[in-house]
Amino acid sequence: METVETKIENGIGWIILNRPDKLNAINLKMLEELEEVTKNFEENNDVKVIIFTGNGKAFSAGADISQFKELNSISAWNFAKKGRRVMDYIESVSKPTIAMINGYALGGGLELALACDFRIAAEEASLGLPEINLGIYPGFGGTQRLVRAIGKAKAMELMMTGDKIPAKEAERIGLVNKVVSLSSLKEETIKFAGKLMEKSPIALAILKHVILYGNDSPLLDGLNMESLGWGVAFSTEDEKEGVNAFLEKRKAIFKGK
Repeated sequence: METVETKIENGIGWIILNRPDKLNAINLKMLEELEEVTKNFEENNDVKVIIFTGNGKAFSAGADISQFKELNSISAWNFAKKGRRVMDYIESVSKPTIAMINGYALGGGLELALACDFRIAAEEASLGLPEINLGIYPGFGGTQRLVRAIGKAKAMELMMTGDKIPAKEAERIGLVNKVVSLSSLKEETIKFAGKLMEKSPIALAILKHVILYGNDSPLLDGLNMESLGWGVAFSTEDEKEGVNAFLEKRKAIFKGK
């Protein structure tokens, strides 16, 4: 891999954006590698939770603007489609995903974080979608995911002004789940991942599917999806273990079966 690093530690699959000299700017090669390594981790039974972060002082400062001069309307469209497809895939993986935001999360970098299930940021982090300052707008799904995350009014403000906001403000408006000091960021993110790893992987996967796709459906369809998924969860060994553990007053040990 040229633009990302990966490792597996204690059930966590780490995907680390690795262009620190470019503030981890996202180019076509990085998109291709992000898709590949995410797929590898989704298929690896040793990985229970996937964490995305960046090397250096940025999570990712966005798309690599130096390549924009080479784009025309067709190649720009294809680049945006590629980016959106990768973000769609990251959002859809069955395992929980966390964006550990260690610094700048701007443009495509924030769009990557928005594709994750959870976002934990360092106090020093800065977040925004400033593409409007280039005469364009977010193209990797930000126009849709930001609205769903924080509501139409605030999302339009951030995208149309191009303003960057500090992590504490992002937490206040619901853009990130938690803000911690940079020195404790990794520890707190691993701790949060540990909570997820204690749960049934099957129940988490079904729940994620119901939330993501049920929320974009008419209410009745979403409720039916919830009921069907609930029935599927009852067919698993994990459900039996969870109920037995509760009745026996012990901690459940889920095996993803």
